[in-house]
Amino acid sequence: MTDVAKGTVLKLLVDLGHSCESYQRTVLVSLPCQRIQCGEIWAFVYAKGRNVTPEMEQKGAGSVWTWTALDADTKLMVAWFVGGRDAGFAHAFMHDVASRLANRVQLTTDGHLPYLTAVHDAFGGEDRLVAAGKSA
Repeated sequence: MTDVAKGTVLKLLVDLGHSCESYQRTVLVSLPCQRIQCGEIWAFVYAKGRNVTPEMEQKGAGSVWTWTALDADTKLMVAWFVGGRDAGFAHAFMHDVASRLANRVQLTTDGHLPYLTAVHDAFGGEDRLVAAGKSA
């Protein structure tokens, strides 16, 4: 279709992804956000969980979650993280969110249990949060 090798296009996409990640890590810091909305989006890689064999799982197939932190006022995607949906991923994500903010914020989540300790750990208690809780 494009007269270009598939491997060449895939390499270009990987390189582009690394460049975008580097840009985000350098530019999206000290953000003056006031209201952050966090959530997770489910997707799957290659096959849904019930159809994934152990061999496929070792190669990364199965469920994947994209954790998102959105500035409610500007709609800027402050941070995102792709991984599982457990406490370890919640902690990594919340630390990334906290590292990008310049001041206290109101943080809203969907009430997913791993947020409780992750938010407290990343933001150091109530000194950087105005409120945290379950969105309506």
